[in-house]
Amino acid sequence: MNLSTWPRLLVVDVEGNGANPPDLVEIAVVPIDGGLVRPEQIRATLVRPPQPITRFATGVHHLTNQDVANAPTWDGIAASVQADLDGVWIAAHNASVEYSVLTRHLPTWQPAGVIDTLRLARAALSDAPGYGLDALLLHTGLDVSTVQGKRHRAAYDAHVTALLLMTLADHYATWDDLIQVAVPPKMPGAPAAPAPDHEEQTLW
Repeated sequence: MNLSTWPRLLVVDVEGNGANPPDLVEIAVVPIDGGLVRPEQIRATLVRPPQPITRFATGVHHLTNQDVANAPTWDGIAASVQADLDGVWIAAHNASVEYSVLTRHLPTWQPAGVIDTLRLARAALSDAPGYGLDALLLHTGLDVSTVQGKRHRAAYDAHVTALLLMTLADHYATWDDLIQVAVPPKMPGAPAAPAPDHEEQTLW
C-alpha cells in the first residue's frame, strides 16, 4: 500500500476514572501524516475528573487522584481537543470505547472516520493467539523499545497502536480496502453500501 496517499490520521487513546460512564483522566493523540507515525508530535494531557479516580482504575493505569489534582478540567481543554479531532480520521484499538467516550464529551464532534485496529487484527491475523494489544504486540514482534512511557498510559498506548496500524496496513492493497474492514458499522467513514441494481428491484 502507498501510505503516502493516506489522509491525516490521529491515533487516540483515553484513560478513565472508573466511573460508569467514565470521565476522562488522560487523553493522547499520535499523528500519522504522510504515511509516517509522528511520535515527536504526540499531544497528551492529564485531566482532572469531576469524580475521584476509583481504586480499580488506578490499578490499571496507575494514575491517582493526586496525579491529576492540578490538571485542567475537561471544560478547560475541550475546545482545543475538538479543534484537533474535528474533520480528521481517528484510529484506536477497540475504537468503540474511544469513540463513545469522546462523543459523550464532545457532543458536536464530527470525525471524518474511525479506524479500529482490533477489527483489522481479527481480519488480518487469523493465527493470533489473542487480540488484546499486548498479545498483538507480541505476536507481530513489533519493536516498542523506543516508545516513551508505560503500558496503559494514554501516550504509550496511542503510540504502539499507531505502530500496530502500520503493520496491519501491509495486509491491504489500498486505503479503501483497509477502511472496508477497519471502520465499525454505523461509525463515521464506513463505506456506503453498494446501490441495489435497479433491475433486481423490479418485478417486471
